[in-house]
Amino acid sequence: MKKTSIGKSHAKVILMGEHSVVYGQPAIALPLPDISFTTTIMPRLAGQMIFTPTYQGPLSSLAENYEGIRQLILRLLDFFNAKKRPFTLHINSDIPQERGMGSSAASAISIVRAFYDFFDTPLSSEHLQTWAAVEERITHGSPSGLDTSTVASSLPIWFIKNELTQPFELNLNATFILADTGIHGQTGLAVSVVRSLLEEQPHTTKKSIQHLGELTTAAHHALQFNTLSELGSLMNQAQAELQTLGVSHPQLDTLIHAARQAGALGAKLTGGGIGGTMLALAPDQKAADGIIEALENAGATEIWTQTYPTN
Repeated sequence: MKKTSIGKSHAKVILMGEHSVVYGQPAIALPLPDISFTTTIMPRLAGQMIFTPTYQGPLSSLAENYEGIRQLILRLLDFFNAKKRPFTLHINSDIPQERGMGSSAASAISIVRAFYDFFDTPLSSEHLQTWAAVEERITHGSPSGLDTSTVASSLPIWFIKNELTQPFELNLNATFILADTGIHGQTGLAVSVVRSLLEEQPHTTKKSIQHLGELTTAAHHALQFNTLSELGSLMNQAQAELQTLGVSHPQLDTLIHAARQAGALGAKLTGGGIGGTMLALAPDQKAADGIIEALENAGATEIWTQTYPTN
C-alpha cells in the first residue's frame, strides 16, 4: 500500500444542447482540466477521517449533504474488504457547487481513483463509471452519465440520452470564459418551464428543440476544424432559442450582452439556466482579458477560464 494515494478529476461545462438533450437531441460537454478536483488518501494508525472544505471529522459523522460521498466510500471499503482500515482522506476542489460544472461527479471520479490507487489496484474506465454512478444516483436520483464521463475525460463528449456517450477529438485554439451570475441555477424549474411550453405551444417549441439539436451537430463539426467564427455564431443562435424556451434570466442576458460587446465570438447560458453561469468564446488571451473585464463590470460574481489546446 502506498504512503500517499491521489485521485484527480476536473470540472465540465455544457457547450451545446441544454434542454434539447432531454428530448432526444445531442449535447456536447467540454472538460475543464484547469478547474480541478483532487482526493488524497493517507494511512493512519486509527480511525477514518475526512477533510473537505466544509467538513472535518470522522467518516461516521459525515454530514447529510455528503451522503453520496459517504455511501461511495463505504461501498469501496467493503469491496476492498477493508471496512475498518484507518485512513485520512483530504478533498481539495476548485469546482464551485451548484453551478452546473460537475462538482459531485468530479468528487466521485476523484475518490474512486484515489481508493484504487490506495489499494494498488488497476481501474478500468468501465469500473470507474460504475463506481461513480453510486454517488451520482444518491445525489441526483437518475443521472445521465454525461457529467461523470466528461469529468473523467480529457476529450469533449458527444452525448445522446439513452443512446450514446462518445469522446471525440478536439481541434481548437481558443479560450472559454465562464461567468457566474451569483444566482443559483434552477435546473429542475427550467426543465419544467420547457415541458410546460411544449404542452402549451407544441409546434414552436418542438421547432426550437429541433433547431438546438441542429446547432449542436454543427458545433461538433466546428470544434473539430477550429472554425471559431462559426462556433461563436452557433452559440449565439443557441442562446436565442434558449431565450425563446424561457430558460434564460435577466442577469444572464446582461452578462451575455457584455461579453459580446467586449469581443466574444459567441456567448450563451450553460446548464439549466434561470440563473447559474454563462459561457463566452474568445479567439485569444488578449480578447479574453477584455471580456473578463467587461463581465466583472457587468456584475459577474466569479469568473473561470479554460484555454484549448490544454497543456
